Amino acid sequence: MANTIGDEYTSEQVARIIVDAAIGKKAIAPVIIDVRGACDYADFLVVCSGKTDRQVNAIATGIDGEVIDLRSCVSNEGLANGQWALLDYGDIVVHIFSGSKRNEYNIEGLWKDAPRLEVYVPPDLRLTDELYDDTELN
Repeated sequence: MANTIGDEYTSEQVARIIVDAAIGKKAIAPVIIDVRGACDYADFLVVCSGKTDRQVNAIATGIDGEVIDLRSCVSNEGLANGQWALLDYGDIVVHIFSGSKRNEYNIEGLWKDAPRLEVYVPPDLRLTDELYDDTELN
């Protein structure tokens, strides 16, 4: 998918920059799902979590600040309530969830057959029972 801003960066490169920005804001368990050829609205989905509503907003703001020169945010949703935020960069759609909302929406389950890009997640940001007593990811 073409984008007039930052065309020199591939969708995959920008998705990785998004994950790095999310990790910089202490996002929990970021995942990049490769949906190229499987859907017509994006090449990659990025999914991650925040511990609180405020952190969800901070992650979204941090991501947008990092990619503003690379991709235009076509639209965003959910920033007002902080339970779930969506950032649409055209070729990359970012979902940021608070707590158990990640399970409720189950984006990863919907795309369980789609490949995941390998990303390094620091041990303290991997999903564990200590982080979310009420959250399990499939």
